[in-house]
Amino acid sequence: MQAGWAAALLALLQLSGGSAEPMTIALQGAEPLAVVRADYALPGVTMIDLDQMDRLIASLSKRAYLAPANAYIAEDGRMIAERQGRRLDERAFTAQFYRYFYGEGAAFVEAPLRPVAARVDRELLASIRRRPIGYYVTYFNPRNHNRAHNIALAAKAINNAVVFPGEQFSFNRVVGRRTKENGYLEAPVIVRGELSEGVGGGICQVSSTLFNATDRAGLEIKARYSHSRSVPYVRPGRDATVSWDGPDFVFRNPYNQPVLIRANAVHGKMYVVLYSSSEMEFVPREVPGMNARELPEETPAASAKAKAQPPRDQR
Repeated sequence: MQAGWAAALLALLQLSGGSAEPMTIALQGAEPLAVVRADYALPGVTMIDLDQMDRLIASLSKRAYLAPANAYIAEDGRMIAERQGRRLDERAFTAQFYRYFYGEGAAFVEAPLRPVAARVDRELLASIRRRPIGYYVTYFNPRNHNRAHNIALAAKAINNAVVFPGEQFSFNRVVGRRTKENGYLEAPVIVRGELSEGVGGGICQVSSTLFNATDRAGLEIKARYSHSRSVPYVRPGRDATVSWDGPDFVFRNPYNQPVLIRANAVHGKMYVVLYSSSEMEFVPREVPGMNARELPEETPAASAKAKAQPPRDQR
């Protein structure tokens, strides 16, 4: 019994004596991190404080993580390769730390990392860019700079998105918050005598164009809401209003092949084309189209007095 207490006391003295000798953790692309035994020992015993250990791992995991980047199609049609990501191998790092904690002297380790694969690589992208399964085009006034800017920014956000079989696509989740910090502008306009104003104005034209393309491709519409009044860029009842704290447009891919979204807004034309593989078997739907001659005049509201309370949606 006395021998056991003596061994424990000797171990504690050894830990205390070497507690100031650090473990230096090297991490690619970041400053090395130094930790010492004393900060991770429970008082009076030669045991690791697991709460402190968890906090260290969480901090190191955050510093180590590098998100992967999907392959995508550039504006000139070139295919840009995917980029592999990385994350901390927590089990391997825990073993490294235990060896240091219960060992002697200082230590220097490379933080163990594990690769994180991109969801969409070049091979997959090449296979699903072959067959167009749905498309839709709407028109806007490019002279309305702020609204045109917002439409182009939201179109860029959904461009190159891939929706896997059984997966749901949420417009709000993919596009994100429409704020000035994210690049969106105030876009007040008068359309057919109605005033519409707010940061991100014009976004609903993107969601409505996407809705008509997905509906034409026979995808499963899970959530869609119409404006309280008709909008000029789609046929009555063919719109999809969205708002960050309100309505969302959501669809599901019911097919056994992934679906690629290609979207762009340029020279007054907002278009969405959906692609998939040559093996795709889909059931298209009839959807009424629009043409440029039906585009109404849009007058910048800055040149007119506000005559009505602006609606909350992002037309």
